[in-house]
Amino acid sequence: MSEQKFLKDEENNQALDINDLRERLSQKNGKAYWRGLEEIAETPEFKEYYEREFARGTAPWNAEIDRRSFLKVMAASLAMAGLGACRPQLAEKIIPYVKAPEEIVPGKPLYYATAVTFGGYATGVLAECYEGRPTKIEGNPDHPASLGATDAFTQATLLGLYDPDRSQAIVNDGRIVSWDEFLQAIRLEMQRQQVIRGRTLRILTETVTSPTLANQIRTLLRQYPEAKWHCYEPVNRDNVRLGAKQAFGKVVDAVYRFDRADVVLSLDSDFLFCGPGTVRYTGDFTDKRRVRSEQKKMNRLYVVESTPTLTGAMADHRLSMKGGDIRDFAMALARRLGVNLVGGDESSFGEKERKWIEALAKDLENNRGRSIVIVGDNQPSHVHALAHAINDVLGNNGSTVEFIEPAEANPVNHMESLQELVSDMKNDLVEVLIILGGNPVYSAPVDLEFSKHLESVRLPIHVSVYEDETSEKCKWHIPLTHEFEAWSDARAYDGSISIIQPLIQPLFSGRSAHEVLSALLDEKPRNSLDIVREYWEKQTPTAKEDFEKTWRRWLHDGIIPETKSPIQKVSLVSNWQKAFETLPIKEKKGFEIQFRPDSTIWDGRFANNPWLQELPKPITKITWDNVLFMSPKTAEKLGIKYHPSGWGQGTIVPLVELRYRGRSLKNIPVWIMPGQPEDTLTVSLGYGRTRGGRVAAKVGFDTYKLRTTTAPWIDEGAEVIPTSLRYPIATTQYHYSIEGRHLVRPGTLEEFIQNPAFAKEVDEHVEDVSLYPEREYKDYAWGMVIDTTVCTGCNACVIACQSENNIPSVGKTEVLRGREMHWIRIDRYYEGKDLDEPQFIYNQPVPCMHCERAPCEVVCPVAATVHSGEGLNEQIYNRCVGTRYCSNNCPYKVRRFNFKQYTDNHTPILKLMQNPNVSVRGRGVMEKCTYCVQRINAARKTAKKENRRIQDGEVVTACQQACPAGAIIFGDINDSKSRIARLKKEPHNYSMLRELNTIPRTTYLAKLRNPNPELEEA
Repeated sequence: MSEQKFLKDEENNQALDINDLRERLSQKNGKAYWRGLEEIAETPEFKEYYEREFARGTAPWNAEIDRRSFLKVMAASLAMAGLGACRPQLAEKIIPYVKAPEEIVPGKPLYYATAVTFGGYATGVLAECYEGRPTKIEGNPDHPASLGATDAFTQATLLGLYDPDRSQAIVNDGRIVSWDEFLQAIRLEMQRQQVIRGRTLRILTETVTSPTLANQIRTLLRQYPEAKWHCYEPVNRDNVRLGAKQAFGKVVDAVYRFDRADVVLSLDSDFLFCGPGTVRYTGDFTDKRRVRSEQKKMNRLYVVESTPTLTGAMADHRLSMKGGDIRDFAMALARRLGVNLVGGDESSFGEKERKWIEALAKDLENNRGRSIVIVGDNQPSHVHALAHAINDVLGNNGSTVEFIEPAEANPVNHMESLQELVSDMKNDLVEVLIILGGNPVYSAPVDLEFSKHLESVRLPIHVSVYEDETSEKCKWHIPLTHEFEAWSDARAYDGSISIIQPLIQPLFSGRSAHEVLSALLDEKPRNSLDIVREYWEKQTPTAKEDFEKTWRRWLHDGIIPETKSPIQKVSLVSNWQKAFETLPIKEKKGFEIQFRPDSTIWDGRFANNPWLQELPKPITKITWDNVLFMSPKTAEKLGIKYHPSGWGQGTIVPLVELRYRGRSLKNIPVWIMPGQPEDTLTVSLGYGRTRGGRVAAKVGFDTYKLRTTTAPWIDEGAEVIPTSLRYPIATTQYHYSIEGRHLVRPGTLEEFIQNPAFAKEVDEHVEDVSLYPEREYKDYAWGMVIDTTVCTGCNACVIACQSENNIPSVGKTEVLRGREMHWIRIDRYYEGKDLDEPQFIYNQPVPCMHCERAPCEVVCPVAATVHSGEGLNEQIYNRCVGTRYCSNNCPYKVRRFNFKQYTDNHTPILKLMQNPNVSVRGRGVMEKCTYCVQRINAARKTAKKENRRIQDGEVVTACQQACPAGAIIFGDINDSKSRIARLKKEPHNYSMLRELNTIPRTTYLAKLRNPNPELEEA
């Protein structure tokens, strides 16, 4: 758990029953939009927060004060601001080039095409570099897995590169040694293994798609034929592989063509947020949801899931169901569609579920060959096999679902592979264990007792980026290079291969996996470039000069052409249904428990990344912690009450003890989750680390201590024991309120067709009267449109903005006080009067609105916030004295104030990461979204040099560039032919809080759904 004070019930006796909240919600008039339980409770503390004159995080000043005293205070604040500007700066040494590299021009970035791997699969990126240091990551528009976009994890890899907590030395039995000492020791050991043909040698890796690395390992296995290669990742695709093998008789990877699908059914799959190909899938899926005046067609998404996900929030229809019951739902649906299957009785379902099956079957039948059924990796293998059968009977296989050879070089069952390794360690059959990446001591299933059996290995060697829990238990620890520091290669979700090229010399003298394996092979000393290049020279039989040109083209494009895996023809094997005849009967005992990767730190690999730790998690907006999710009905059943939270305390939640299979975790915070199925508990992986960096340690609770090999994802039999303790959770979802105003404006496709301007009818604005001076923009007029129909709320824009604009993290304590610094927030709203199962979930990104009549500008006493000649609301940092009047007067609450010196100016390596085109703000300065004015100015210089106007699409903001859904559009409103000008004229384009007459430059396209009329009232 985080080191926060536990609270006792007697400290706050204002607990409310869940049923009381349910009744309050049901009594609301009209459509109900709400953000959480605090808003429903309407406690005095919650109301007090919104009645404060100043923004959240500031102290109230209720004392009476006269004009003379006020001027004294203002004079003192100005004096202190002047003193602040004179604080001593850190000494820096500037060493000039002896001979400047020809390609480097100070202040002008260079871009390099490379790739980032996640779960082994590659996503093509472009890295922006200044004077040899990468400062920003963007998607590679030529790469099939990204098409120019990214996700939050990819954006945050940059901070991982510059993390000062990365391992910096080779360690042997607790002492720092040299690489030569390691080489001497390992070569002696490999000579011993040569005699016994590698009988006691084992290699453990995570998912490997690198052709070069796989070739090295296979070469090693040929030299030591009795050695074994094991693979394990805690978040693996075992069920996906087993399902494909069960259905088709062999392991194949499915590639989904969402660009061809009109109807999509997701069975517990969060395909819009995670998994191989998710960035590409998001783009393809949302491209078929863009509604315009001339385009009035949408695809339709059905989601059957347990814990609410981003994919569920995008659904036209979402059905909440226990994870273990989704199998029966899929079987019943399959029988309706004509799949020859034993079982699948609908009698166990209620009327709502039966109506769903009937309507869903009709819609899928009407879209044969134009639909997709996709299953989450956490569902059992037979559900995956069933989805393949459904897609087959619908004619989707070969149309919207294609199959290729596995991209993974060693497509084994990860859980079985790890079990085999532990069994060998237990029987003293392993003397040398090389662990390349991963952290199995922390992440292995608890029943394997990996840490205990690792002690029996005479020579365990761990190669990793951090000196973590596994490193502590190993005799040798080798620092692993970051992906931006070494050469390699990797396959994407469709098999396409990219060369991974370094962007900077290794910062901490790390070694790549290729170099470690080369040492094991006793080769002459070679670096990763030589190893990778030599492999591809052998794969490309051509003249040396021709290969040089080919190699340079590969590096320039970021992808090796014609390496996409060929489509495989597959068909269902005759006995694929056999597994359904012996399905175990589910035992209904205790609560269902589900294990899920965390939505920001995943399986724990990003636990030391403060960008991701502080990133509000989708749906809950929790930061710096993991929780136990349960439904309101389950909480009510357990006697757990809701505790209203006071100002500055965060969200106070109860702590419970979780028992499962004879093991228990104590003091786990409970989060009451609307939309969660009754009697289902969900916990996320990745927290509770003990080593791996200052940020990672002692944050959250470790759920790997309950995870087993037999039920790594879903199981029955959990038990919850309430306690009298409570705990503060830092969540941002209550920091800003809808206050009964129409910020998000949803509607259906049919409503849009009948009345395209429906979103504007709620505006209370009557006439355009203002005391502000009228401005005329003769040159450029910058503006933004956010399409809420396609926004998935994935947070890619938030991290991209943080990376581009040098935005600091502040830590849990400051977030509890409402002092997070993100320039973009993503508001999440529930719709509906059912606390247990809201009708819909909406996401709405909110950056600075750049108002034409900006309320912030008129109240600034030092003209720190001003209006530019192109319509930007600019913030002049060196004028700001920190009155925060602008934040108080901003109705959108999009300004952030540096209450403390959040930016780390004392760690030299972190300074390398900063964007030189954006000033680094100090304490006492107000900051906000600038529409990436530095990018506008860069485009302006180029256009001026070429004696032309800035072209449409030439300026791309950081948030726009990262968005995989293409939900953010930026450009010049004065250009009538520009995309932004056309979108501003769309009938469902609306302004947030238009009735305040601020005339924001950022507007929205209303959220549209495409419901099935047969289910709209279900």
